[in-house]
Amino acid sequence: MSKKRKSAKKGKADALVHAAQAMSDATLDAAAGPAKKMSNKTYLKELEKLEAELVHLQEWVVSKGLKVIIVFEGRDGAGKGGTIKAITGRVSPRVFRTVALPAPTDREKTQMYLQRYLPHFPAAGEVVIFDRSWYNRAGVERVMGFASDEQVLDFLNGAPLFERLMVSKNDIILLKYWLEVDMDEQTRRIEGRITDPRKRWKLSPMDLKSYSRWYDYSRARDDMFRATDSEWAPWFAARSDDKKRVRLNIIRHILKSIPYEVPKPAKITLPKRQSPGKYEESDHPVKYIPEVF
Repeated sequence: MSKKRKSAKKGKADALVHAAQAMSDATLDAAAGPAKKMSNKTYLKELEKLEAELVHLQEWVVSKGLKVIIVFEGRDGAGKGGTIKAITGRVSPRVFRTVALPAPTDREKTQMYLQRYLPHFPAAGEVVIFDRSWYNRAGVERVMGFASDEQVLDFLNGAPLFERLMVSKNDIILLKYWLEVDMDEQTRRIEGRITDPRKRWKLSPMDLKSYSRWYDYSRARDDMFRATDSEWAPWFAARSDDKKRVRLNIIRHILKSIPYEVPKPAKITLPKRQSPGKYEESDHPVKYIPEVF
C-alpha cells in the first residue's frame, strides 16, 4: 500500500474518532440551552479565528489528498446557505466546492436516483459541500409527493449502504448536518423573503407549499434519522434560530471532526520589480467608472 493511501486511510480513521468526540461535545452543548444574542463584533472576531483554521485545514486536505463531503439539510429558511457562505468565505473555491443541484431534468428522472450526485463527488485534495443532497428523496420528494412510498423506503434502506461504501471503500470523510429552526423563526425568515427584495430570489412556489406542511417534514426528518444515522455516517443536528451562533458552532465542529495539523508557514519574500525599460504610459483614453463612493 502506498504512503499516500495509508495516509488517507489514517486520516479517515482519525476523522471518525474526532467525529465521535465532536458528537459527544455537541450533546453536552445542546443540553446547555440557547444563550443570549451574540453581537456582530463578537461574531466577526470569532469567525476570523475560525476562518484561519479553515485555511489550515484546506492546506492539510490538499497536502494529504483527503476527500471530504459535507452535507447540509434542513427546512426552508433553516440557514443552510448562510452557513455554507461562512465556511467558504476565505478558502479557495478550487478546494472547497459548493454543489446546489436544481430539480432533476426529465433525463435525470430516468437515471438511477443517486447517479446525478456522483459526478460532483471529491477527488483527492477536495472538499465538496452539498446544499441539499441525495437526502431530498427522504425530505422534499417524500413530503411533496415527488417520490412514491416504495421509492422513499428503498432510499432509506439503501442510503446507509451507499454511505458505507463511500467511507470504507473510497476513503471519503462524510459529515452530515441537519439545521433545526423552530416554527416561529422559520415564519419570520420566510416573511422576510417576501418583503425584502434582496431576499426574494430565495422564495420559490415550492417554499410556500412546503411551509404549510411542518409536521409532514417533522415525520420525514424523524424517519430519516432513524434509518440513516449510522455509526460510519452519523447525523449532527444544530439549532439554527441564531444564525451567528450556528455558523460558528458548525465550523468549530467541522474543525474538530477532521484531524489536521497547522503547517509551518513558508518564508516568502516579494521579488524585486523589473525596471520600466522602454515602457511609456499609453495615451489611450481609458473609460473609468464614475466614482460615486
